[in-house]
Amino acid sequence: MAHSTKLKFYSTQLYLGLFFCCSVFLNAQGDYPQEAFRSPMDIPLILAGTFGELRSNHFHSGIDIKTQQRQGLPIYAIGDGSVTRIKISHWGYGKALYVAHPNGYTSVYGHLQKFSPEIEAYIKNVQYQKKSYQVEVFPDIGEISVEKGKVIAYSGNTGGSSGPHLHFEIRSSISEKPTNPLLYGLEVRDATNPILEKVYVYPLSKNAQVNQSNDKVELTLKRQKDGSYLADKVSALGAIGVGFKGYDRQDMAANKNGIYAVRLSVNGKVYTDYDFETFSFGETRYINTLIDYKHFGKYRQRIQKCFKTAGNRLGIYNELYNDGRIVINEGMSYSATLLLKDLAGNETKVIIPIQGKKEELKNIKSNTKTDEYLIAKKNNNYDLGAAKVYFPANTFYEDFYIDLKKGSDTVAIHNNRVPAHRNFTITFDVTKYGKEERKQLFIARLDKKGRPSHASTYKRGNTFTTRTRNLGRYTLVKDTIAPKISPKNFKEKQWLNNYSYLSIRISDDLSGVKTYSATLNGDWILMEYEPKTNTLTYNFDDNILDKTQCNLKITVTDNVGNSTIKDYTFYRK
Repeated sequence: MAHSTKLKFYSTQLYLGLFFCCSVFLNAQGDYPQEAFRSPMDIPLILAGTFGELRSNHFHSGIDIKTQQRQGLPIYAIGDGSVTRIKISHWGYGKALYVAHPNGYTSVYGHLQKFSPEIEAYIKNVQYQKKSYQVEVFPDIGEISVEKGKVIAYSGNTGGSSGPHLHFEIRSSISEKPTNPLLYGLEVRDATNPILEKVYVYPLSKNAQVNQSNDKVELTLKRQKDGSYLADKVSALGAIGVGFKGYDRQDMAANKNGIYAVRLSVNGKVYTDYDFETFSFGETRYINTLIDYKHFGKYRQRIQKCFKTAGNRLGIYNELYNDGRIVINEGMSYSATLLLKDLAGNETKVIIPIQGKKEELKNIKSNTKTDEYLIAKKNNNYDLGAAKVYFPANTFYEDFYIDLKKGSDTVAIHNNRVPAHRNFTITFDVTKYGKEERKQLFIARLDKKGRPSHASTYKRGNTFTTRTRNLGRYTLVKDTIAPKISPKNFKEKQWLNNYSYLSIRISDDLSGVKTYSATLNGDWILMEYEPKTNTLTYNFDDNILDKTQCNLKITVTDNVGNSTIKDYTFYRK
């Protein structure tokens, strides 16, 4: 692309990007182009995941398109544009491609198997230059141009994917805020109403009660002839809030996907209205304030709260009255309506009759108190014997009694029922260990069964430190066993004339694989690492072989420095 054309493309992109950003800002339900983009795939769009879906510590920023349980299906550019970012990583989106379009949007394609030949050659050149499988590059506008409807990649299962699919996003090129891709005219068959599983009512103010309890209460629901639900009458007093557990389902798929929009109204007045049209990556971790995190930590079930609690800075709300809290006065009657809606207009409704009534409490919420009350807005330091813990101000959303257990080797830092928004620091004193022994030690987090998992450990003098957002038990663990290496699809001194790739299995039993590298006849070669299958793969299409006898050398090192080196010989013409 000529220099003047590049400038024209960039100027147009910037102007239109600013225009669209302003439009969306001024009108949260702004119009999105319906004809500008085509589908990223030629197969019917069946979703395994929806935009805004509740995930661990984040909202899902795109849609997951099923690829018929296969890899290698063609992925098309949804519009003319320019590749502005290519990222390859072991986890996350795996192999990912970002394309900026002249109308101010950027499309994102994740978990790819490989790129189109031009892009594949470009990124492999970078990988060989940097001698690294994991790379991230930002090509100049116009350096790699793409056309609408042309193949830019092939679907895969790389990164943090749990099965073959395409993760697809549309973002603003200026703000980088993702928006729901289904707002751009993509066709997904959906005549199915959202599924409501459970409804809860929470006492929120001092002395508030619900059905003779000052703890949350699950309501009994009855399905009506019109498909709506009617809850049994609730007796309550004080400020209360509503929460629900549910999911959405599109046609032709059994996946339990996220719900697009939620509205709670009381006596006809809207108290809470939010949807997943868009959100910012900067606020996504506040998902932990949208759900009942204590319930999630205990039961691994996400209850969405229709009321706003301390620390919630989400911008997804269209309307919010009294933070969604319903004040119930004695002798008064109320009718609350909870409405769940998808983008296709399918709805599920539940009506909750509420009577203001003070009753004797029969179920009293137990409040666990410990010796330490943590003030969330302050820095907090604790000495637990084997380790010291430092929580910066605003690590947590609310004040709470923190449960800490000291130990000579292991420390317990509360439990998994309180979310941490920021990283905190755990520092172990390793004075009692010799210098050689320290080399094989690392900080580990213990699961419920006491099994250790490696926590990134920074070693300095007599201290080991890790930064994490995970509460729980931590200890020091010694790893003395080096990683294992074994061929998967070939044997020593085998002829591999008809082979297209080499496949090697690598694994580590404790601290985990940190680095790996391979040479072929002394030259570095690109090994693609798939942690989910513990597999390294070399593609013979890289064409660096110049001898019949090939000497392969593989080095794998774990997180404490234990290394294994294996040499193999094979033949190929």
